[in-house]
Amino acid sequence: MADTIKSGPFVIVVNEDKMGRGNAELGAVLIKAFMHTLAGQTQKPDVMIFYNTGVKLTVQGSEVLEDLKQLEGEGVQLLVCGTCLNYFEVKDKLAAGVVSNMYDIVETMSSAGRLLVP
Repeated sequence: MADTIKSGPFVIVVNEDKMGRGNAELGAVLIKAFMHTLAGQTQKPDVMIFYNTGVKLTVQGSEVLEDLKQLEGEGVQLLVCGTCLNYFEVKDKLAAGVVSNMYDIVETMSSAGRLLVP
């Protein structure tokens, strides 16, 4: 049986401000390394979606903000959950990406050709 690849955008979903389960300090180091490495890659995602604590990566003071701004400047669309920004009371500190909603998040994830969750 041959593998089929669905056509559609390459989407990365960031649902935490850390990477992986277990040690939180290590998870913070890993997500920083992931974003920095991603910014240096030739193949970039088409869209990155941030929700839950992942939205904290897109606000002022984030250690990955420079990398996210670079990705955004290179054409990567950054969708940031507005409900989540409001919940964490950081909507006024958004520094990368655009405020999005669950409709757009579901539509983007549903139409993805490749979906990666670090």
